[in-house]
Amino acid sequence: MPNDYDSFAEAYSAENEASLVNAYYERPAILDLAGDVAGRRILDAGCGSGPLSAALRDRGAIVTGFDSSAKMLELARQRLGDGAALHLADLGSPLPFSDAAFDDVVASLVLHYLEDWTALLAELRRVLMPGGRLVVSVNHPFVDYLQAGPGAGYFVTGTYSEEWTLGGHSALMSFWRRPLHAMTDAFTAAGFRIAVISEPSPAPGARELFPEIFAGKPSGAFLCFLFFVLQAD
Repeated sequence: MPNDYDSFAEAYSAENEASLVNAYYERPAILDLAGDVAGRRILDAGCGSGPLSAALRDRGAIVTGFDSSAKMLELARQRLGDGAALHLADLGSPLPFSDAAFDDVVASLVLHYLEDWTALLAELRRVLMPGGRLVVSVNHPFVDYLQAGPGAGYFVTGTYSEEWTLGGHSALMSFWRRPLHAMTDAFTAAGFRIAVISEPSPAPGARELFPEIFAGKPSGAFLCFLFFVLQAD
């Protein structure tokens, strides 16, 4: 079954802890965009095993998280203890939270699992306070286009699959790719104003820890994910 995180939760969580793209690129970028979160009520949408929730909590946020994988939530509870309220819930389904319950929502590498963002964005907009922020990371559309191969077409919204092997376990992962304008159109249709679009550099220290990857990248920058800060108007 594609995207069955229950089947490799521990292996994925272990890889996520110290990998270049997660620990030294994606999470630091999300935290930088979130800024000062002390005292803010934050929903971690698709929280996985909780590394981002833990970082937000350590910065003083009041964190709630949800994920569709029971195994990943079990790992998150081990990590966070009583430090966050965690819920089993599906992306794109009605969420178990009241209207305007959160100051911010972070959606870290989850939207690209869905073909249609309409229901999820409507729910995230609903649970945000007026003026609240949605901080999003997704697979970069140009990287998706390059990986899709000849004839795929940048402007096509379509699905593709990859086999991941982590800790000796192989899993089939399926994603939806779409052009940038389809992303921004979905955000604005859901009632969000686009405040930031970011293509960040890795965190300090990444080059020293992964010299073989940066050998051909004198600037230290690379394309991997695309980041947004969206304001709930």
